[in-house]
Amino acid sequence: MANTASARKRIRQIEKRTERNRARRSRVRTFLRAVEDAITGGDKAKAQEAFRLAQPELQRAADKGVTHDNTVARKLSRLSARIKAIGAA
Repeated sequence: MANTASARKRIRQIEKRTERNRARRSRVRTFLRAVEDAITGGDKAKAQEAFRLAQPELQRAADKGVTHDNTVARKLSRLSARIKAIGAA
């Protein structure tokens, strides 16, 4: 258990930050799931719209340090390629 006031404060701060990060990560997963569902459904227009909505959410997660920048770039790149392949197929 924390013995100093500063240590107790740090614990409170960490709990708040953890909750915020958990919510943001969950939100990102929800947006990604919407894109995945649209891709598997084969609806290119719906997939593009879901992707357009997911992009800023993913970027925000990277900016806030919830996910790594390169992870976001990789996910966006792969999703974009899969959406593009819908029209080609």
